Amino acid sequence: MLIRHRIVLISLLMPIILLFESAAAVAAPEIAHPPEPANHAEAAALIDVASGRILYEKQGDQQMRIASLTKIMTAIVAIEHGSLKGEVTVSRKAFAKEGSSLFLKLGEQMKLEDMLYGLMLRSGNDAATAIAEHVGGSEEGFVFLMNAKAEELGLNHTHFANPHGLDEEDHYSTANDLAKLTAYALQNPVFREIVKTEAKKAPNPNEQWDYSWQNKNKMLRLYEGADGVKTGYTKKAFRCLVSSATRDGRQLAAVTLNDGDDWNDHSRMLDYGFRYYPVVEITQKNTLLNGYNFVTGASFSYPLAKGEERLVSKKLVLMSTEAGSSRSDRASFGLRGRIDMLLDGNLIGTVPVYEKGSYIPPGKQASSPPASAGIQESSWRNAWSEVMHRLFSA
Repeated sequence: MLIRHRIVLISLLMPIILLFESAAAVAAPEIAHPPEPANHAEAAALIDVASGRILYEKQGDQQMRIASLTKIMTAIVAIEHGSLKGEVTVSRKAFAKEGSSLFLKLGEQMKLEDMLYGLMLRSGNDAATAIAEHVGGSEEGFVFLMNAKAEELGLNHTHFANPHGLDEEDHYSTANDLAKLTAYALQNPVFREIVKTEAKKAPNPNEQWDYSWQNKNKMLRLYEGADGVKTGYTKKAFRCLVSSATRDGRQLAAVTLNDGDDWNDHSRMLDYGFRYYPVVEITQKNTLLNGYNFVTGASFSYPLAKGEERLVSKKLVLMSTEAGSSRSDRASFGLRGRIDMLLDGNLIGTVPVYEKGSYIPPGKQASSPPASAGIQESSWRNAWSEVMHRLFSA
């Protein structure tokens, strides 16, 4: 029985391509592009966090110094690899680190979670070094993890040389890469909670008073719905900022590099995204496909400018089945393929397709395209894993 199941599985890996396509994009309509926001940055980007779509960019792929925006990667790597309750010890290398500091004492111990607040709210370089040594075994080991994460997320114009962002020639990123990194990090509930915190207290083992940190990110107080993310500055990078805001359940993140008017520019960028790129529902879960006994396994929505909805097309890709296999074998799981969602011919996401009445894994969402890998959980891959688990555990 197991051998027969494996034969069926192998046959399912061979897709039947393009069984139908919607006629939405047959005639390319004229799109009224929204007016771009005024921006003083050398480089900038605006991203829709859920979908990973870059809504606006200015020199988005230009490699630049990024100062303490580096700590976005430092924080998410530490959260994913470290224990939040673990005690971080301040080494001689971390103690009195140049630049912005929490003024930690040599040999002082602090929980990783508290130190992460100091890292992101006050931009402590001493905290960044201590965290890196604690989580990575050494600063160099942690930087290796940072660059591995950048590669995993497809940040092709990014390289880290340290965990704090002090200027080094081999330490750089781009506005677009930082936008993608931020969108990924904001999916993590611990990261999300830290960066939206305006003030935080932490135990101080050396004094009678607690540490008290106020968030340097003024956007939290200046912009309605602001909920993150990080400020940055060095003499060579100049002013850098990543901010985020949520309105009506929809979150955007903005990035500027070398911008002397960043607070105002971020307000304009976020206003632009919320106003001109509303989220449009393209398909609903459990929708019956015309001409097939199949239903969609997830809903799919995407931010679209006025008129872009006419450029959206859908392509059904079904998995083939072995002619000799019985219907009962094939019915042991209901996944039948996927729908590729395309905007003006470019893939923007996929939705799994199931046989009507079959088991559909709960809580699944449509997946993002490869260009924004890592930003959203891929329900297509998760659904396929579920299928294999159910098949081989039978």
